[in-house]
Amino acid sequence: MKSLTVHRPIEIGQTMVDINHFMESVFGESPFSRSNVRAGTRYPDVDIYDAGDSYRIEADLPGCDEKGIELTVDSGVLTIQSKKNAETEKRDEGRNYIVRERRYDVFSRSFKLPDNANSENISASFDNGLLALEIKKRAEAQKRVITIKK
Repeated sequence: MKSLTVHRPIEIGQTMVDINHFMESVFGESPFSRSNVRAGTRYPDVDIYDAGDSYRIEADLPGCDEKGIELTVDSGVLTIQSKKNAETEKRDEGRNYIVRERRYDVFSRSFKLPDNANSENISASFDNGLLALEIKKRAEAQKRVITIKK
């Protein structure tokens, strides 16, 4: 395998999310749905690309604090997890909400690393809600030009 892919263990909930994404791509987003939400879970938008000597993942995590982001690699699967707290609601303040969309948000997203990825050489940065990961390729797996001797 030579490309980075989204890792989705088979589960009925993810199947429903995939069906919803397909339906929204055909018919547009319903005004009653909340994009990328399943049972209180939000999946961030990501871009994945091959940068030659490394793979890059950029994930939108608006409103998240880098202290709440956890990155792990286990058996060739990179997982991004985060928790975001909504404003703490105090019942005794007498708030009478008409709309309440800000909430406690949790997500976990996994990516199967290709065989040529060096899971020991991953760097991460977080700036203004954008998580950027760089996964270096193994030196022996990188493309090289061989010259023919005369």
